[in-house]
Amino acid sequence: MRAAALLTALIALPLAAWAAPATPPAADFHPGLRHIAQAVSPAALQDTVRTLVGFGTRHTLSETASNTRGIGAARRWVKSRFAAISSDCGGCLQIITPAQTFTGPRIPRPTEVQDVVAILRGTSDPQRVIVITGHLDSRVSDIMNSTSDAPGADDDGSGVAAVIEAARVLSKYRFPATLVFAVDSGEEQGLYGGKVLAGYAVAHGWQVEADLNNDIIGGITGEDGVIDNTTVRLFAQGLKSTLTPQQVRALNYTGGEVDSPSRNLARFIGTLAPRYVDNLHVRLVYRTDRYQRGGDQVEFLAAGFPAVRFTERSENYTHEHQDVRKVNGQQYGDVLAGVDFPYLAKVTALNAVAMAALARAPAPPAGVAISGAVTVDTTVRWQPVPGAVGYRVWWRDTTAPAWQHSRWVPADTAARGRDSALSITLDKVNIDDWFFGVSSVSADGYASPVVFPGPNGDFARSVPAAEH
Repeated sequence: MRAAALLTALIALPLAAWAAPATPPAADFHPGLRHIAQAVSPAALQDTVRTLVGFGTRHTLSETASNTRGIGAARRWVKSRFAAISSDCGGCLQIITPAQTFTGPRIPRPTEVQDVVAILRGTSDPQRVIVITGHLDSRVSDIMNSTSDAPGADDDGSGVAAVIEAARVLSKYRFPATLVFAVDSGEEQGLYGGKVLAGYAVAHGWQVEADLNNDIIGGITGEDGVIDNTTVRLFAQGLKSTLTPQQVRALNYTGGEVDSPSRNLARFIGTLAPRYVDNLHVRLVYRTDRYQRGGDQVEFLAAGFPAVRFTERSENYTHEHQDVRKVNGQQYGDVLAGVDFPYLAKVTALNAVAMAALARAPAPPAGVAISGAVTVDTTVRWQPVPGAVGYRVWWRDTTAPAWQHSRWVPADTAARGRDSALSITLDKVNIDDWFFGVSSVSADGYASPVVFPGPNGDFARSVPAAEH
């Protein structure tokens, strides 16, 4: 059976056909994810970036009427690529172009910022959404220069190429959750494209489980001379942007500053690379973004959604935000030659695998809580998850970077309280000494990211104070 047909058949199997196993489903390796990783094409990525560079400039304030130059032409081309991919899968993608008009410090006149988005609807849990983003706009040294050539090959043609290629590969499959492939505009002028999409998600009730933002993911030669084609950095915020002062004070006392859903999402992705993508290592960076810099994932975080940012290991700052020129033999500017497409294919493959793995797994558990003060045991509670045949209850040393220990809990053996919550007591596991979490597991062994107890760990959207 072909890989796509096999995955579709497994997804379609009714839950009633599965009995909650006394032992956990095998989950060390899913061949379907390997097939997805291998389907990513370096040549297709190169074609996309070359086409984007060919629009001359994609500055947010550049012209929109031309069919060959500027942000308008680039947006229409991206939409045509999504349409072609959708045609190949029998119209499986819904294509939308959410937009808002903004003015600001870097947008002196009212300007429409438009995103181009393709949606692959989930088969059984369509409101649960996994998003991949990259930004279409480009710039040169002067942020307000909207006419000079701004190739934007790596920043962020590489991210846009990853989004389009992920759409091509994943559109051949069907998943329980919805996948969203988003090409944003306005990032360089103030993260406006991310704001547009995050606002659209809120308005339409999307339960965004993850935004995977890809920005500057194609270079392997850093300005410091380091060449690294085997490492990608993954940035993840520690404290949710939406926490109240009272919640921050509680975290300061009980711990959990490094266990936001974004951090546990990053840990989850980090475990996928060695299994499914050859010669790629994920370097987790416990920051929202690079030092005092930003990307479209920031707007998802501000809206209360989990989000992470992928960026190449070795940035070359002579290529970023620079006029195209040569000085004493040194190439400046973000040109096509600065992108390594076999490396970009690996980063794209990891994104596609992560989206598939998240969409195949049940939703992360809600209502995770712990108790056990002044005892030698710890009780962990959580709400049942539709589609989960069991759960893994995790614990680790408070200084450990990754989850260390776990216990398998079949769904039908967990204790059930009056409020329908499930629970298990870990004998002789002292609550004082460990951090705890829970992940949900499907019948075929796909597991959700681990959920840490409390408001900072919950994957459900945290409503910003401004919305209360």
